[in-house]
Amino acid sequence: MKKTTFLIVGKHAVLEAIKNPLRKIERVFVTEDAQKKLNRENQSLNLFKSLNVFFKSRRELDNMCGRDETAHQGLIAEVEQLEEITLKEFVIDNKKKNINLIALEEVTDPRNIGSIIRSAVAFNIDGLIVKERSFPLKSKLLYKSASGGAEHIKIFKVSNLNTALKYLKSKDFWVSAFDISAKKDFTKNNWKGKNVLLFGSEGYGIKAKTLENSDFQFRVNINENIESLNISNTVSVVCHHIFQSVK
Repeated sequence: MKKTTFLIVGKHAVLEAIKNPLRKIERVFVTEDAQKKLNRENQSLNLFKSLNVFFKSRRELDNMCGRDETAHQGLIAEVEQLEEITLKEFVIDNKKKNINLIALEEVTDPRNIGSIIRSAVAFNIDGLIVKERSFPLKSKLLYKSASGGAEHIKIFKVSNLNTALKYLKSKDFWVSAFDISAKKDFTKNNWKGKNVLLFGSEGYGIKAKTLENSDFQFRVNINENIESLNISNTVSVVCHHIFQSVK
């Protein structure tokens, strides 16, 4: 059965998808100027070989982006979803001593999720856990914000986040919730081992029932003149620290 397809837009998002041998590219839509520039910048890769390439005007690509008004940079690709493995399959097959997963509860903004994916890849996070119903799976904004990062991280879509957290705890993962009301500075913790980094939405934080499934609650200390950080910035700060501390 042929899989459904969707559009991803923007130079970095599309190029990383093209370079990913696991990503099925149905069609590429590109302006002539963008194609010439990309070929000059990637002469050794022969990017468009064996691809179905269609030349379009910038206005035609604007129309393909629709209401998202995403900056396409002259390049759009129609792609299939990547093959997925389940969270359980990942845990069973992974023999690493240090594993770090990010879990998101009710974080739904595509730009934020895309930025989180970008940071997660930059700082060697092993996977992202999201609620299936609230994850914008085919959002052009998400892929553009991730800047190609979606090609380099496993995304586990689960029907029930608390069930997933309980399973991970049974497999020797520590669940650390990042909450504005927490007292403990996350930089004081030893981050070696298997960790789930749990983040909630900017508006409501982590639900009380979900907090009950955390082993630790941490805060990110910031200047008292600022109430809080954007969720994607918070995730980036945390991931960078853990990346440095477990080298």
